[in-house]
Amino acid sequence: LLFPVSNLCGKCRPSDTDLLQPSLNFLYWSLHQTTPSSQQRAVAVLLSNGSLLELLQKVLECTWLWSPPSRPAHLSSEDALLCSGWLLVASLLLYQHRYNTEVHQTLSVDFTEVLNAVIFRNKKPILLLVSIMQFLRAVLQQNFSSSLLVIVGQNTAPSATQPQPSSLQDTALHPLAVQQIFSLVVSLQNLLVHKDLLLSQAVVACLETLLEYLYVKNQDVALHVASQPWHLFLLFTLLSGGQKSFLQPEVLRLMTLFVRYQSSNIISQKEISQIIQEAAEANIAELPEATSCALHLFLSQV
Repeated sequence: LLFPVSNLCGKCRPSDTDLLQPSLNFLYWSLHQTTPSSQQRAVAVLLSNGSLLELLQKVLECTWLWSPPSRPAHLSSEDALLCSGWLLVASLLLYQHRYNTEVHQTLSVDFTEVLNAVIFRNKKPILLLVSIMQFLRAVLQQNFSSSLLVIVGQNTAPSATQPQPSSLQDTALHPLAVQQIFSLVVSLQNLLVHKDLLLSQAVVACLETLLEYLYVKNQDVALHVASQPWHLFLLFTLLSGGQKSFLQPEVLRLMTLFVRYQSSNIISQKEISQIIQEAAEANIAELPEATSCALHLFLSQV
């Protein structure tokens, strides 16, 4: 089925949302819900289809072309198509890298637009933001080195007018700039305050991947980002309201990050003891799976 569905997609235009959106979803799930050997073949089939990749290129570009004010409060068919496109491309990046699949045609993405989509949001629906963040994670995990992707919209070198310390940091973090990183982190913090479960999972995962990327590139910057005092206010906000428990998946995963990167000004022995105390008093068997996994990661990190 991959052959006819992918060929069908290649004959469509981005405006054919009713046909394209379920078709791209079928391709996405075909990649994810299959055996590793079949998965490798499925990636090869999709990456060898030039017309499909051209279609995906056009769909991604529509993210910046379709006007935000025209978006309704609910997820429109156009936005649903964009979600499917970004998720499929993120998966192709992941599996092409995993299996070292041959690439016949590349995708070009303006990475400044990707960052701005998360930083400024511009009325984008939550599911579209989550899909773009999945793509962002895939790019960071591969250190901007995917043979499937061509990154445009970033400076090829730091500006000569920047102060010297900033230039040195920007060079080490290329193609990201320090200012972009801090803007991105602040925006991710703001998105966490919405306390939407799907959005919270995506934001924390994005923070995890970003800090891993930064730690490899420049440990000082990574530790500086992880120890920002605004993280403390973020935790206070997440723990306010009806649920004061530390045993919330997003809170546990954030705490795990702060322990990993030694942010003692954010999480001290007192907070660690409090989490362990809450875990000791909870019925572990009745905890949701997401909470159990996050608690396991936290305790392992401690």
